[in-house]
Amino acid sequence: MASRLQISQCPSPNFGPRRDETRPELIVIHYTAMASTQAAIDWLCNPEAEVSAHYVISPQGDVTQLVAEEMRAWHAGAGQWRGQGDVNSRSIGIELSNRGDHPFAAPQMAALEALLGGIMQRWDIGPVGVIGHSDLAPGRKIDPGPRFDWRRLARQGLAVWPDDAPATQDWAEGAACFGYDVDNAASFAAFRDRFRPWASGPCDAEDGRIAARLASAELS
Repeated sequence: MASRLQISQCPSPNFGPRRDETRPELIVIHYTAMASTQAAIDWLCNPEAEVSAHYVISPQGDVTQLVAEEMRAWHAGAGQWRGQGDVNSRSIGIELSNRGDHPFAAPQMAALEALLGGIMQRWDIGPVGVIGHSDLAPGRKIDPGPRFDWRRLARQGLAVWPDDAPATQDWAEGAACFGYDVDNAASFAAFRDRFRPWASGPCDAEDGRIAARLASAELS
């Protein structure tokens, strides 16, 4: 599937070397929050913007590469995952052209799945390493948001989703083990947006169960 994916090139000047000889161990999914795919590409290639990503995917499923995978793109910004900062040095960033107020198109999701499969194979990244921008920067970023279909990716082994097996654990303990910065008060909202976007109210037993399943050895 990944070998048939057509990728256009539009090199961005906004990149640098990965620090401390790190290599990608995460893939971060974003949405562009811009009016069009071309507007997003133009911005990510603008030196004055000082932002970039490795790939942009249009709603029609067109994939454009802006930064080589071995280089450090500037997409994650301030934040941390699993207790480590400088996520840019440890990740590959994928921008989905979407304003954040509507579902992600089927051709776009299909292209994302093909792209993810290739990246994960090239860099030996497991499903647990595919995260959202909001996961690493809760309170500052909300993308890819509650309309993004994480369960669809998980069914193909491209992300994680908690199964229905029973488990009991304090939410904060499980969420921290999975990767969230639970000292950030916005982390719970980011967790809910990803795994229970339909839920409301305070943290409950189901949140604890989900966090425990995510933290389990089966998903790590």
